[in-house]
Amino acid sequence: MSTSPSRVYVARLVGLPVYDPLGDQVGKVRDVVLAVRSAQAQPRVLGLVAEVFGRRRIFVPMTRVTNIDSGQVYTTGLLNLRRFEQRPTETLAIAQVLDRTVTLRESGATATIYDLAMEQARNRDWVVSRLAVAETGKGLRRRGQSHVVEWGEVDGLVGREEAHGATHLVAAINEMRPADAASMLHELPSDRRSAVVAAMDDERLADVLEEMPEEDQVEILEALEVERAADVLEEMSADDAADLIAELPADTGTLLLGLMEPEEAEDVRRLMSYEEETAGAMMTPEPVILGPDATVADALAHVRRPELTPSLAALVYVCRQPLETPTGRLLGVAHIQRLLREPPSSLVAGALDSSMDHLHPDARIEEVAAHLATYNLVAAPVVDEEGRLLGAVTVDDLLDHMLPPNWRDHAPRPDVPTMSVPPPTRRA
Repeated sequence: MSTSPSRVYVARLVGLPVYDPLGDQVGKVRDVVLAVRSAQAQPRVLGLVAEVFGRRRIFVPMTRVTNIDSGQVYTTGLLNLRRFEQRPTETLAIAQVLDRTVTLRESGATATIYDLAMEQARNRDWVVSRLAVAETGKGLRRRGQSHVVEWGEVDGLVGREEAHGATHLVAAINEMRPADAASMLHELPSDRRSAVVAAMDDERLADVLEEMPEEDQVEILEALEVERAADVLEEMSADDAADLIAELPADTGTLLLGLMEPEEAEDVRRLMSYEEETAGAMMTPEPVILGPDATVADALAHVRRPELTPSLAALVYVCRQPLETPTGRLLGVAHIQRLLREPPSSLVAGALDSSMDHLHPDARIEEVAAHLATYNLVAAPVVDEEGRLLGAVTVDDLLDHMLPPNWRDHAPRPDVPTMSVPPPTRRA
């Protein structure tokens, strides 16, 4: 390897971009594959698990890695794009070693692994040489001392399969985008995934669930205690919660709706009342809604909210009271581009596009797609016969319903011309 640092900490590799020799990004690092032979012998680093476009996880042998430096990983560009499958003799550093409880031989103290250091040996192989551990706090001390120790200075790394914590893995997942976190959670062993889900807060778990395949959503939700499952559903967007509840047994869905806050449950029930694949069933019931007396400054403040997707932030819906769906009569919509050109103190009602056609809640998915495409929109209002705003359909909602089931898990891999695909029968 050329100019790679002498020591690399594994947890810091997660999420780093992987480049080919031409400087084109071909994926992201998701884990490190180890061959753990014994408690004394340093594990050999076999390679990286990289996620390429289409959410396919592949194996990148360390012999194909030319440089790890400055927050990026470079490869030879000659990668086998076959989906990664872990072998019984392999251990995943992030998924299976991080957060494991060990015993320090010198002091007898218990500690938790929060990182691993790998470096090149004289024979040019990469090995895990050191562990970063945090001792278990005692008494009033909530956090124990942190150490960097040699691999052979701890007990409990080999031959112990009991469940271990997930604090540091959860911290790593919390730094990822929800879609990336969902992909990592999907690939974890079932016992490890259960530990991670238990340690995540409800809001973060809801964000990640929205990006997971349907079968994963159902499996995770059904494994939660019903009270927590209801809390997580409350944190999800109403349309995603409605889709998920529809996949559950009817009695389970009814139970969860009964445990949710009445206002949240009402939004979900209303979406579930519409026929599948219609604007009403796929719409978001909480777009940005303002009254006619709101100023442009008010509108811009609302669309800056970080939880809004770009498509929801693209339009402001101006309605008569009440301002919660179903609202009073919809007066019109204001495009964010127009608002940016208006004086902040002016009324948002003066910048309305009142000519935009509305979608009826019974509009079929093909009509919704044609409407957005015809008028070059990323969102459109859904209005009832009385002119009341019921919600908004975004291009995100539309794509979620138009793509095949579980597209997140089975997305086709686009051609990557910079990555050659050799025909070896086994991993190099």
